[in-house]
Amino acid sequence: MKGGLIMSQKERERLVVLSRIKSGELSIKKGSVILRISYRHCRRVYRRYSLEGDIGLLHRSRGKPSNRSKNKIIRDKIMARYSKRYEDFGPTLASEKLEEDGYKIDHETLRRWLIKAGLWQNRRRRKNHRNWRERKAHFGEMVQMDGSHHAWFEERGKKCCLMNMVDDATVTGIPDIGN
Repeated sequence: MKGGLIMSQKERERLVVLSRIKSGELSIKKGSVILRISYRHCRRVYRRYSLEGDIGLLHRSRGKPSNRSKNKIIRDKIMARYSKRYEDFGPTLASEKLEEDGYKIDHETLRRWLIKAGLWQNRRRRKNHRNWRERKAHFGEMVQMDGSHHAWFEERGKKCCLMNMVDDATVTGIPDIGN
């Protein structure tokens, strides 16, 4: 084969280890440990590598359609039905309606098809963030106070309430003015 081979990272790692096995630097047993596969599987892979060379390491189903993929004719019918009747529906509701029409399709598969065809855009629905009110302009205009009921002194005293006051203008604690 002229040109280069396109290999995955896993296939490239196998190529390096199997070439070391072929040169006698490693045994098949040590190579199987490095590749994290069983000894028997390593023997099978090495045998295919010895017979076919680098091409023998490529995955056999590369470039072929998936066994689970839908037939192109069925896909075209589903897409035509969607465009005709359910164009303003989202993928989930559309897949439910298509199932009522006799076309069983998973909503995620339909979503991928619609995105590929340019009929659906993945839109994230975000809630509007609340509007923050403006801080008060002057110190003392608005004071917020909060209490925390807790056994602050453990078992040495009664349960108390720690009070905290915060001025809205400066967002700082109110100093103790009483002393």
